[in-house]
Amino acid sequence: MLPVDLARDTLAACRARGQMVATAESCTGGLVTASLTAVAGSSDVVDRGFVTYTNDAKMQMLGVTKASLDAFGAVSEQVAAEMAQGALAHSKALIAVSITGIAGPGGSEHKPEGRVCFGLATPSDCITITREFGALGRAEVRLAATEFALKALRDQTF
Repeated sequence: MLPVDLARDTLAACRARGQMVATAESCTGGLVTASLTAVAGSSDVVDRGFVTYTNDAKMQMLGVTKASLDAFGAVSEQVAAEMAQGALAHSKALIAVSITGIAGPGGSEHKPEGRVCFGLATPSDCITITREFGALGRAEVRLAATEFALKALRDQTF
């Protein structure tokens, strides 16, 4: 179920700051944007959402570099930063959040199921964080990542 109440709070906070929002989503597949746009009147805050599930999409739509993907992998703070900055650069937004992770099932010793990297970009800054949600199952990891991203947009920090 989409976290509509949290999305409503997030929209109100961004609206109060005069910020349009863009998203760059991989493992969440558009759930952050869907949550925001489930709220009537969200069009004054939500500019656009990018669902970039493949590495090619990340490079083509957001400007993520092949060098970063080769060196760090798609599930990395480096790529999350480039995704958030790319969403900002390719939109009219003043804040962008990115999500890239391993929802499961599966993963590896080095990148386990439930690891999700986030980026939060504004015109003056970009911060990143990695969260280990654990092997909750695909749907629960995606929902937890969506809620975390909405709170980051609301609070303008991680």
